[in-house]
Amino acid sequence: MRKVWILAAALLFAMSATAADLTVDEILAKNAEAKGGIEKLRALKSIRYSGTLSLGGGLEAPLVMIKKRPESMRMDFTFQGMTGTQAFDGTTAWAVMPFMGKKDPEAMTGDMLKEAKQQADFDGPFIDSEKKGYKVESLGKVDLAGTPAYKLKLRREGNDTFVYIDANSFLDIRTEAKRTVQGQEIESETTIGNYKEFEGLLIPTQIEMKTKGAPAGQTITIDKVEINPAVEDDAFAMPKKAEAAKP
Repeated sequence: MRKVWILAAALLFAMSATAADLTVDEILAKNAEAKGGIEKLRALKSIRYSGTLSLGGGLEAPLVMIKKRPESMRMDFTFQGMTGTQAFDGTTAWAVMPFMGKKDPEAMTGDMLKEAKQQADFDGPFIDSEKKGYKVESLGKVDLAGTPAYKLKLRREGNDTFVYIDANSFLDIRTEAKRTVQGQEIESETTIGNYKEFEGLLIPTQIEMKTKGAPAGQTITIDKVEINPAVEDDAFAMPKKAEAAKP
């Protein structure tokens, strides 16, 4: 019996060692395959998400986000009868924030422009990472609240983002990053989950964003996903007046 236990232990060790020895390229390849495969991901030209942004304290705002290849993005959310917009047309990032008394669009600059450009990256940092200027490094396997996960470090322009990939499903489950908001550095944490299939693609439908260490933050819940909807380029362009900007 003791020999059986020794053999079992050796087998488990060998299996865990093999899993732990996955290279960055192998992890990223499995990540793309888990989401539907690299061919389907590259064939995706546009996508529209509809859902709800939960702000905490029972406050909710209907939300629509559109992304179009190669890096156009627009998000509209309605709160207290007013609609706010954040967008990037591939060159210019802009926002309309009527809740703050700003009814006309204003261009984003500096760190806000940089962040908008990163958010608009249609494929995300894992596809064509090197071409986009990312250096991706594996920090090995970690225990993330009871879930074994690969921890990857993405470095670009001196900034680090940490991404956790579920070691079983190979889907993204958390990211951690530092960003500068109005001159102040903030450490953020995003939890990603409740993946559902839409036309052969696995897409997360629940995303919680919060300051690291905070008990709660903002949560986006996706109810509907449209694959390759027809979207005109001018939907992302900054209009002269906010009321003229309709996706």
